[in-house]
Amino acid sequence: MLDSKTMAEMLARALSAKKGGSIKVLKTADVTTLADYFVLCTGTSSTQIKALADECERVMKEAGEEVHHVEGHRGGTWVLMDYSCVIVHIFSDETRKFYDLERLWSDAEEVALELD
Repeated sequence: MLDSKTMAEMLARALSAKKGGSIKVLKTADVTTLADYFVLCTGTSSTQIKALADECERVMKEAGEEVHHVEGHRGGTWVLMDYSCVIVHIFSDETRKFYDLERLWSDAEEVALELD
């Protein structure tokens, strides 16, 4: 079983590999009981948003981790993937601006990422 930080970093790399935009990892463990980390990403189209979610699911499945809950697939403007200790949010640009999770969780620490 992976620790939450490793999962968050793996998910961020998976999103980067599929050209996800504005990828951020927020350490939320100290500000909420919802999850230890939020991974945020922007997709350019509903097709890319689905591909980003599919890649996250593939990478985690290969690592032995199953997604517990997925919301938002049908609309094509956002997907939430709940891995219990890590929650992935994949948005269209407009939807990301609307929900503005970076502002909402501004007390969370942003994790420095080294993505290719």
